[in-house]
Amino acid sequence: MTEDDGGLRVCLVLATSTGGVGRHVRALAAGLQHAHHSVVVLAPAATRERFGFAAPGDGTEFAPIEIGSGLRPIADFHAAARLSQSARGADVVHAHGLRAGVVTAVALRRLGSRRPAFVVTLHNAMTGRRLRRRVLSFVEARLARSADQIVAVSPDLVVGLRKTRPDADRALVASRLPPPAAGRAETRAALGVDESSTLVLAIGRLHRQKGFDILVAAAGLLAGVAPAVVFVVAGEGPMRAELERLIVQSPGDVRLLGDRADIAELAQAADVVVMPSRWEGWSLAAAEVLSAGRPFLASAVGGLPELVGDGGILVAAEDPEALADAIRRVLAQPTLAAQLATAALARAAELPTADDVTSSVLATYRRAVERRMSR
Repeated sequence: MTEDDGGLRVCLVLATSTGGVGRHVRALAAGLQHAHHSVVVLAPAATRERFGFAAPGDGTEFAPIEIGSGLRPIADFHAAARLSQSARGADVVHAHGLRAGVVTAVALRRLGSRRPAFVVTLHNAMTGRRLRRRVLSFVEARLARSADQIVAVSPDLVVGLRKTRPDADRALVASRLPPPAAGRAETRAALGVDESSTLVLAIGRLHRQKGFDILVAAAGLLAGVAPAVVFVVAGEGPMRAELERLIVQSPGDVRLLGDRADIAELAQAADVVVMPSRWEGWSLAAAEVLSAGRPFLASAVGGLPELVGDGGILVAAEDPEALADAIRRVLAQPTLAAQLATAALARAAELPTADDVTSSVLATYRRAVERRMSR
């Protein structure tokens, strides 16, 4: 198999997704289609609606498989049964994330020696309490051994995987923002933020991993400075109620915007973009912000140092004072802000393209098929 031989039938599997994983799989499906491979996406129906899988004219097939974000043994059993039927006749089944990987592994076991090559991409680190992390580590190790090829989106995840699978490799991810459809002044007016104020943007799911509680604390430290600093967060998630409580208690001006489809416009309107995450892999949002050419501040965690490079300022995670100090530096030094904007664009130009991702994935499929055939 080569990258040019075409004709592969690929099943892309993912669980419930509201963010980067779904967008990555959507872009990957388009890249594989463009390279003349047949693609079937197996995912929850809500994921199809959110990311537009199998839109008219794109050639991608879709079959609803309800794989949730939490352990549900009975539902997972039925999902595995449906998945095994959908995977019959495929050349490669490619699962994205630990939950999708586990259900796919069970499904493919039902096919025995007739199963297709099995590829897994891990997108997130294991978080939570120690017992939970230990259980997930055990599950991940079992999954790594069952896959024909396993890859991950950040260097720290690859290091962990190689304890079980020395051939674990990196998965490339690409993302670019489209040109904004509205001007800076129009977007700021819609947000109720005039040019006399500083607008700080954060993007991501409202989840503890994203560190938006740290952002609220940093906003409190910047309350009362001139010009006024307004923080806006584009995203939705399970931490909304807690964040709303913290915002009410904080002297800072923080506004939760909910899910937004106008990230390009928000980035253009922002004076600074921040990512205060406790952990990130190869963040699509970070890559998008860099391509927008905005001053960018991010936590030095996971894959962010490698992704950001010289394109932004890295700060210590879980440190509101460090984040607030970095924002103060950028706001107080227009020359630094301009340098950061230029550096972000330069770094974005170095990041993987959609074609790079497709070529890398097809090389992974080739290794998986060869491993499968050698067993």
